[in-house]
Amino acid sequence: MLFNLIGTPLMAKLSDKFGRRLIYILDVSLFAVGSLVVVFAPQTLFSVLLIGRALQGFAAGGIFPVASAVIGDTFPVEKRGSALGLIGAVFGLAFIVGPILGGIILTIAKWQWLFLINLPIALVVVILGMRLLPNTHSTETKTFDWLGIISLSAMLASFAYGINQINTSNFFGSLVSLKVWPFLLFGLILLFVFPAIERKAIDPVLNLKLFKSRQTKLASVLSAGAGLGESGLVFIPALAVAAMPATINTHNASYLIMPVVVAMSIGSPFVGRMMDKLGSKRMVFFGTLFLAIGMTMLSLHVLTDNLVGFIASGFVIGLGLSSLLGAPMRYIMLNEASAADRTAAQGLIALFTSIGQLTSSALVGAVAASAGGGVAGYSAAYRVIGVVAAVMMLLTFGLKTRAQELSTVAANQNQTAQES
Repeated sequence: MLFNLIGTPLMAKLSDKFGRRLIYILDVSLFAVGSLVVVFAPQTLFSVLLIGRALQGFAAGGIFPVASAVIGDTFPVEKRGSALGLIGAVFGLAFIVGPILGGIILTIAKWQWLFLINLPIALVVVILGMRLLPNTHSTETKTFDWLGIISLSAMLASFAYGINQINTSNFFGSLVSLKVWPFLLFGLILLFVFPAIERKAIDPVLNLKLFKSRQTKLASVLSAGAGLGESGLVFIPALAVAAMPATINTHNASYLIMPVVVAMSIGSPFVGRMMDKLGSKRMVFFGTLFLAIGMTMLSLHVLTDNLVGFIASGFVIGLGLSSLLGAPMRYIMLNEASAADRTAAQGLIALFTSIGQLTSSALVGAVAASAGGGVAGYSAAYRVIGVVAAVMMLLTFGLKTRAQELSTVAANQNQTAQES
């Protein structure tokens, strides 16, 4: 997670500067190298294993933003939603196939094959990328914003480490720990320093002009909320075991995540097609509505005491997340950003989603512990996420209508034409 956070803005900026094809192939290749490092890591040197995983996370940070930016480069505005929706469906399908395939591999081979299987897949992706991806890149030769990327990386690393060290069973007590507060304080200081650096940069790693748009601000906040909701789902198995100990155990509880993933796979392409017709505002509104309803359902004992209630809750949540994690947010940023900032804008969405995911475990753990743990604790935590989703729903009223979105796209296209 830490190196994924750092890799996302860096790879996104490099993609805008040096081209989608080059950076995408670099990301996939680095991911393959990271897999190799993990496979050949000596059992006595855990640090080598961590280096391999860090390489994988760093490389993965750029794959999704670059892929989304390519859609903006190659698809007209009236077809972008469908294309992004298809990516969301494939992403959801990977979540279904991945664990199943991993389980099969572990039954017939050693754990190293979980990472070795990435190599032929990466090779195929690299070959297809070289043949199919556009080779567009900036013709400007501006100095790279190294100070900006270093300060941003340090800020994200500080927040990530500090939040990760929080003890959810003793939330407020752990905040004064030397493993927590110095890192959170340093991250907070850099939060104010970083914008000052970017304003002076010739070619900033994160174009702060994007935040002049209310649409971008809302999309960033909504992405963080979506990440919060998504990451909170990892506690569903624990809630199920606590609520239905006679039926659910630690071996089969993880399957209760499947309704969420199935619903996301079904909902993503539908949401994408509807966006091409209705715009993002309505889709995001219904996404937050479904997320709020689903999280509230999870917090009700009358539903969590039976398997059908869990499945129904998960499916509703999945439909909501298909309108938040998938196409709509990326669609919004494609419309708001110019061609020169397209991948950086996609990286911004990925970054805020990761921030939401990062804070989720600490929030859910703290609320659950303060409510006494067990069923009551997790129910309280999901009730809080439901309230967050309801606030997100209110924020959607500030998003642009379909007509306003089309007007923004036309203005950006005219600006790009004039600059070229």
